[in-house]
Amino acid sequence: MRNPLSDKIVTIQPSGIRKFFDIVSEMKDAISLGVGEPDFDTPWRIREEGIYSLEKGRTYYTSNSGLKELRAEISNYLNRHYGLSYEPDGEIFVTVGGSEAIDLAFRAMLNPGDEVIIPQPSYVSYLPCVVLADGVPVIVDLQEENEFKLTARELLDAITPKTKILVLPFPNNPTGAVMTGQELEEIARICIEKDIFVVSDEIYSELTYCGKHCSIASIDGMKERTVVINGFSKSHAMTGWRLGYACAPKLILSQMVKIHQFAIMCAPTNSQYAAVEGLRGCDDEVAKMRSEYDGRRRFMLGRLREMGLKCFEPFGAFYIFPNIAQFGLTSDEFAMRFLEEQRVAVVPGTAFGASGEGFLRMSYASSLENLKTAMERLEIFINTLR
Repeated sequence: MRNPLSDKIVTIQPSGIRKFFDIVSEMKDAISLGVGEPDFDTPWRIREEGIYSLEKGRTYYTSNSGLKELRAEISNYLNRHYGLSYEPDGEIFVTVGGSEAIDLAFRAMLNPGDEVIIPQPSYVSYLPCVVLADGVPVIVDLQEENEFKLTARELLDAITPKTKILVLPFPNNPTGAVMTGQELEEIARICIEKDIFVVSDEIYSELTYCGKHCSIASIDGMKERTVVINGFSKSHAMTGWRLGYACAPKLILSQMVKIHQFAIMCAPTNSQYAAVEGLRGCDDEVAKMRSEYDGRRRFMLGRLREMGLKCFEPFGAFYIFPNIAQFGLTSDEFAMRFLEEQRVAVVPGTAFGASGEGFLRMSYASSLENLKTAMERLEIFINTLR
């Protein structure tokens, strides 16, 4: 029998995050700081609206682009929070999570051989989605001494005549790094000069702890060359509702919607109705969750430094990225031994690219009680290694 599999798909490695999640799910008394999922319930008024939509029989397809009412609320929300101006008709469309939007952007924009600059460490989906779209990933290894931000020099060094897209993964998963408006302006100047498009993944935009999030699309000359990816999973604790969105120039977005039309049809209807309520009336709940994450962030950073672990201060998302190179173990070895000996799951930095070697991703989307216990166990573990 002939090989039924695509040569391209078999070269793609499965996510390094799921390996530790699958192990910890079968361990008693284990604490997981591995999966990037809010530990809060979806705000009640969002759940209530989802229930109400089902009771009213709103179970039909929406338009391919999503409920017009939701697109209008997304437009209002982006303008209110980030000063972005997008038309509900033609410049915004609703996807099945932010991950679908990332995939669609690459498939709509790339021709075979086009290069995509991907700063790493970063979210695990960018590279495989580029490969599946017949693009060529070009990796930029971000540096701890730069707080894992992309510098203008690093970007310039990575650009070739084949460069078409830059991925901007900030606030960053796994490092928690953010980029300021001034830093983004330097990147924007290069993108305009070199005629490069940007896929800006801003799914953690509401989880920024040092002032307001700045989108590169808000910088003069960048809206027309940027696809903004966002959604409700992290900000509104709606991971299982599977709802994201993309904002882009009509030329790009119309092609993304075409692919979505044939592959998906539309995002879940009741999730869309629920999200309308989330955007209209849940700013206070989002702020409360952000405040709680911030407290946990400061606790984790303090404890890690008390233990003598080098760790830069993350100002976004809900991850912390300590350096464990001093112990002479690979990130994978450290994470596996920590799980086996102390029953705490973290993710090796290498799950997010080779430049993550020597680091761990720890999520503080867990109760403070769990975090305190996990830090006590970490202290015990590293003392055995010293």
